[in-house]
Amino acid sequence: MESALAAALVSLNSASLLVLCVVIFAFSLAGVVKGVIGLGLPTVAVGILGLVMAPTQAAAILLLPSLVTNLWQLAAGPRFGALLKRLWPLLLGTCVGTWSGTLLFEGVSMAWAPMALGAALIAYAVVGLSAVRFAVPRRAEAWLNPLVGLATGIVTVATGVFVVPTVPYLQALEMEREDLIQALGLNFTVSTFALAGGLLHGGVLRPALAGFAALALVAAMAGMFLGQKLRSRIRPEVFRRFFFWGLLLLGCHLALRGLI
Repeated sequence: MESALAAALVSLNSASLLVLCVVIFAFSLAGVVKGVIGLGLPTVAVGILGLVMAPTQAAAILLLPSLVTNLWQLAAGPRFGALLKRLWPLLLGTCVGTWSGTLLFEGVSMAWAPMALGAALIAYAVVGLSAVRFAVPRRAEAWLNPLVGLATGIVTVATGVFVVPTVPYLQALEMEREDLIQALGLNFTVSTFALAGGLLHGGVLRPALAGFAALALVAAMAGMFLGQKLRSRIRPEVFRRFFFWGLLLLGCHLALRGLI
């Protein structure tokens, strides 16, 4: 895996102009999406960056903008303490799953990672576009929280995104809108720290990516600010539908490219 990552870094340096353009576009768009609906930054950004680099590299660039935007989202909510008390088994499971997945995939060829990323995006988009709405009873949270967190952590290591299955699960808890947005911010913040630990262990976090991360942060913050301004002018359900259709097409492209 180390040799593959080293080769990927060399490739990134040789295609820096293309990567710079893709990073600016990906994080600007992802920031707008997050500003409007409260989620989607890692999914959109890593999905688009997956077109020009390995998911592990995309995840490394994602860490800084993801952390800052999620702390912003987390701080804006009214019920941090209550949500932390309710969701800590989910968050702990995510950390355990991420670190376990890092050890599980250590030394394993990650040539299948773009296809796995595509599959994750397809699954997330299908659930989002489906008319079916799941509801999780409060009594089931005690055993579902750690299991969903564990599964999300493993998927995060394989794909670089931390939305499946946690985001559909949180939506199934039927929280109030502001509580859900803060819960998403809390989950994404913890997931970002857990992913950072895994990438640090794998040797992916390198100074060569610092410039891309800083650029990504500026683009994401600008996009998120614009998205928050647009939130009151766009019907969220219409925007979400376009968002999920876009993810579905992107996921299909990545999955098919991985098969060829």
